[in-house]
Amino acid sequence: MPDISLVIDGQPETVPAGTTGTAWFEKNRSVVAIKVNGVARDLASALEEGTTVEAITLESEDGLNILRHSATHVLAQAVQDVFPDVNLGIGPFITDGFYYDFGNIDAVTPELLRELEKRMKRIIKEGQRFVRREIGEDDARVELADQPYKLELVTTKGKGAEGASVEVGAGSLTMYDNVRRDGTVAWKDLCRGPHLPSTKLIGNGFALTKSSAAYWKGDQNGDQLQRIYGTAWASKEDLVAYQERIKEAERRDHRRLGVELDLFSFPEEIGPGLVVFHPKGGILRHEIESYVTDRHKRAGFDFVHTPEISKGGLFHTSGHLPYYADTMFPPMLVDEERDADGNVTKAGQEYYLKAMNCPMHNLIFRSRGRSYRELPLRFYELGHDYRYEKSGVVHGLTRMRGFTQDDSHTYCTPEQASQEIRTQIEFFLSILSAFGLKDFYLELSTRDEDGKKKDKFIGSDEDWAAATKALQDACAATGLDLVPDPGGAAFYGPKVSVQVKDAIGRTWQMSTIQYDFNQPERFDLEYTAANGTRQRPVMIHSAKLGSVERFIGVLTEHYAGAFPAWLSPVQVRLIPVAEAFDGYVADVAAKLRERGVRVETDLSDDRFGKKIRNASKDKIPFTLIAGGEDVEAGAVSFRLRDGSQHNGVPVERAVDLIVAHVEERNNGDHIAGLDQA
Repeated sequence: MPDISLVIDGQPETVPAGTTGTAWFEKNRSVVAIKVNGVARDLASALEEGTTVEAITLESEDGLNILRHSATHVLAQAVQDVFPDVNLGIGPFITDGFYYDFGNIDAVTPELLRELEKRMKRIIKEGQRFVRREIGEDDARVELADQPYKLELVTTKGKGAEGASVEVGAGSLTMYDNVRRDGTVAWKDLCRGPHLPSTKLIGNGFALTKSSAAYWKGDQNGDQLQRIYGTAWASKEDLVAYQERIKEAERRDHRRLGVELDLFSFPEEIGPGLVVFHPKGGILRHEIESYVTDRHKRAGFDFVHTPEISKGGLFHTSGHLPYYADTMFPPMLVDEERDADGNVTKAGQEYYLKAMNCPMHNLIFRSRGRSYRELPLRFYELGHDYRYEKSGVVHGLTRMRGFTQDDSHTYCTPEQASQEIRTQIEFFLSILSAFGLKDFYLELSTRDEDGKKKDKFIGSDEDWAAATKALQDACAATGLDLVPDPGGAAFYGPKVSVQVKDAIGRTWQMSTIQYDFNQPERFDLEYTAANGTRQRPVMIHSAKLGSVERFIGVLTEHYAGAFPAWLSPVQVRLIPVAEAFDGYVADVAAKLRERGVRVETDLSDDRFGKKIRNASKDKIPFTLIAGGEDVEAGAVSFRLRDGSQHNGVPVERAVDLIVAHVEERNNGDHIAGLDQA
C-alpha cells in the first residue's frame, strides 16, 4: 500500500496508508483518542493524507470529556440491564462528570445507584470495545424502533434538545456498539463519539453521585424523565481528590454558613429566591456596597436611582418584551376602573417589576440635551431588580428572584468606546482584587448564529461584528486568557465576563461588560457632536460584582465564612479570663469602638475555654484576652484564627494595629507588626 504524509504531534511523518491511531500510538498507553485537524476522533480511526494529528491522553481535558461520555454509555447499559423497557434519553459529559436521562424506570434510590455502580464495574471489567459504525436514517429508525426519544433525535437532528450534540447534528448518523471479547454486541447507542477504545480504561475512577427529575428537551411540558449523574476521572486518586473537593464545597456552602453565622435567611413566608439579611449580614452587605460605591465615585461615575416598577411599554421600547417575558414577573393591571355592573370604564395599564435598570437610565440620559463634551457619561445605581427564576433553579444567594445590581451604563462616542471598555475591565479587576479574588480569565459571549435562541438577537451583522471586535481588542490588552462563549450574549450585544476562581478552584462569573448598539436607537438617544450634528451614543452596560447578593454568596464560600477583618461583621471579640476583668475588657472595647472597630465582649457565664471555642466557631478575626498579667501591664493578648497567640500587647498599640489593619483593607488574618508589638 502507498505511504501517506501527515503531521503527528507537531512532527512530519510518513506512514503506510490504512495505519490507524491505535497502531501508531500502540506503545503509548496513555493515548486514548486523537485530534484530526482539531476534531476529536476515535483512536481506531485511520490516519489520512495531509492531516494534522494530535494525541489525546486520558488526563487531558479532551481525554476526560471522552472518558466521561464513555461512562454514560456504560451507565445506560447498566440501567437497561435492570430495566429492559427503559426509554433512553441523552447522556452528555458535563463539567467534572456526566449524566444520562431515562424514562420508564423506577424511582432512583440510593440503593439503585449502588446496584447500578456494581453493574457498571462488571461492564468495565469485561473490557468491552466501543466500535463506531455509520448508519443511514432508515436503518437507524429500524434499530431504534423501541426508543421514542432516539427516534425523535434522528428525525429532528437533535434540534432543541439539550446535550443532543453528543448524539446527532453533524454529518452522518453513527451508532456505537459495545462489543465483548468474543465479538458479540452487548449494547448499542446512537452517538457521534468519540469514545475510549475500551470500557476497561474507565477503571475505578468513577462514581454515581445523585439523581434528579428532568424533562425531555428541557421542556416542562414534555415527558418527565429521571436524570442520573456521575463523575469520572483518570485514576482512583483523582476521584478521591475530587470527592474531597466536593466535601469541602459542602462545608463552605453559603446557605449553611449563613445560618451558622447568623448572616441571612430565606423565610418560606416571603417566597423562594428572596432573602432577608440579619444584622451581621447587613453589616457585611453595607461594607461591600460602601466600598464599591466609593470606588465608583472616585472613578467618575454619576449616581442615579430608579423605581422598581414601571409601565410595560418601557420594556417594549427597550426590546426586553416580548423577547424575555418568561424571565420577568407577570404584569400587574393597574388603574383599571369599573362601574357598578362590572363594566370597564377606564382601561388599566400593565406594570412590571423591573428586571434590569438600563431602560430607566436611558430615560435619564434622554431627559435633556447632551453634548459630546459630557461624554463619556457614566450612570451608576445599586438597583433592586426582580426576575422570575423557576423555583427549581433558585439556589441561595447565587440564583435569586430579587437581587441588587451594582449596575452602570456608560454613554460615549464610538471613538471613545474601545478605551472605555478597556478602562472598565481594569476597573473590574481592581475591585475584585480588593476583595482577595486574584485568579481571573475572561469569557467573550457572542450571539447564537443558528441555535434555538438565534431569533432573540437584534441588530445588524455589521454592528455585531464591530462590537465583538471592540471587546476582543479590550480583552487582549489585559493579557488575560480569553475563552469564547458562542450564543451566550445578551440580545442587544456581545458581552465580556470576568471569570474568577475561588479558594478551592471553582469558577464563578463576576463582572460583566456589554456593548449595546440597539437601545440608543430604540430610545432615540442623541448627543450634539463637535460639528453640530446629532449623533447616537454607544451604550455600555457593566456590573462589577454582578449582583451584590450573589457576590456575598461567592465571597462567603471563598473565605468559608472567615471574612477578612475589614468585612467581618464582628472584627474583635474581647474575652476576660475571669469575671473580675469584665470592666477592663469593657474599657478596651470602648477604645476600639471610638476608632470605628466593630467589637463584642463575651461577659457570659460560659467557661473561658468555651468562650474561646465560640470565638473560633464564629470565625472572629481577632480575639483579645485579658487576664491578671494583662491588666497589670495595661495590655491584652491576641488570639488569631490560626490558633496562634501573642501575649502582652499594650492596649494602645493593640488598638492602633487593629485599626491600621482594617483601614488598609488587608485580606490576610495576620496583623503586620504584631510580632514586634
